[in-house]
Amino acid sequence: MDSDKPTVVDAHAAFEGKLRGKDVQILGKFKGEIELTGRLILGEGSRVEAKVSAEQADIAGEFSGDLKVKNLVLLDKARVEGTLEAQNLAVREGAQLNGSVSSGSAAGSGFATVKSEVGTSPAPASPNGGTKVEPPKPIPNPQGVVAK
Repeated sequence: MDSDKPTVVDAHAAFEGKLRGKDVQILGKFKGEIELTGRLILGEGSRVEAKVSAEQADIAGEFSGDLKVKNLVLLDKARVEGTLEAQNLAVREGAQLNGSVSSGSAAGSGFATVKSEVGTSPAPASPNGGTKVEPPKPIPNPQGVVAK
């Protein structure tokens, strides 16, 4: 078995329970708990209700629950609701986020580093070194196509 390939939940599948592993791509429905040492990819049309812990997450579908990751990318069709903890956050124009976001760093400022995919104008700086907006970089979507 090739360990470099992600576990895939097919677009026509519905899964409930605990999922542990390295990399996972969900194209269908999932409800439960996800613990990964690598990357979580939620494709367009996916619907996930879960408590998630992973190194990185790329969301193009619907997510609700608790998400704890180092790097988070919300693609243009993402619909996210819940509690997010991420050190780095990139949000594409069109993504919807309804919830709370924190950096997860006890010693940090309480803000995640945000990369805006909408424009390049920086956000107002907070007195304690808050949110940073950096110019957008092309990011591959779950289908492997780089957006312009």
